[in-house]
Amino acid sequence: MSIYQQVASNKLKSYLLILLFMAFFSFVFYVVGRSLGSSTEYLILGLGFSLVSGFASYFYSDKMVLWTTGARPATKKEFFDFYTVAENVSIAAGLPMPKLYVMDDASMNAFATGRDPKHAVVAATTGILQRLDRTELEGVIAHEMGHVKNYDILFSSIVSVLVGTLVLLSDWIMRSMFWFGLRRDDREERSNPLQLLFLLITLVIAPIAATLIQLAVSRRRELLADATGALVTRNPGALADALEKIGSDKQPMRHASGANAHLFISNPFKNQTARSKLAALFSTHPPIEERVKILREM
Repeated sequence: MSIYQQVASNKLKSYLLILLFMAFFSFVFYVVGRSLGSSTEYLILGLGFSLVSGFASYFYSDKMVLWTTGARPATKKEFFDFYTVAENVSIAAGLPMPKLYVMDDASMNAFATGRDPKHAVVAATTGILQRLDRTELEGVIAHEMGHVKNYDILFSSIVSVLVGTLVLLSDWIMRSMFWFGLRRDDREERSNPLQLLFLLITLVIAPIAATLIQLAVSRRRELLADATGALVTRNPGALADALEKIGSDKQPMRHASGANAHLFISNPFKNQTARSKLAALFSTHPPIEERVKILREM
């Protein structure tokens, strides 16, 4: 598949993802309504909620991601190298200058977000800006601009919002059921036990479905962004050196979550608890060693 076919595929998957999200949201609300005896009303509510969320994820996902990561605008005066490197890479890639943001975090990481090159955002941690030299930083920014050029940012940003929304929805319904269950003894009419069982199964599956959507962000997107960045800078070794430094950094990010982890250039959780290690098995990021090896062979 050529890079142009990959870009077209990324756009199509973004729109299909929104439709899938709307259908799943409506289904969950329908199941809740069935257990409460008002399936039609809840189906309409779910459809309306999914329409609003789908609209918001398309137009405002970048703002939501920036808010959840605690990023702030980066000025040229305060972050001169970051700003000028981004300018140079944008010119070399033939893309508009993205908005730049900084996360006050000692860990080494970066991400790109937005719905298209004209509305792109590139964010980096203070840790990565302080510990990489200018050439290595150029490799990282070129990688993130590769995501912009390949239209990965639209798909990834939507995933970040939708995954978080699905998880929050499931948690909200479970909590509501708990309190509703405490009051159900006072009601004469009770829901069918089989319907309640089906509802519980649906609520358990919802977070899993959210994770599967997150895993739909293919590892190939990271490898493609590496290749695109290396093509723009003509210096794959710079990104390889940067990735090795990033890989050796063991400090996890403070503002990362399961919903936005796939956006970053490397796994933001690093080495943590057994639970995080288990989650790493389903990471959307290829191993850094593999990425470095491919870059060294270019």
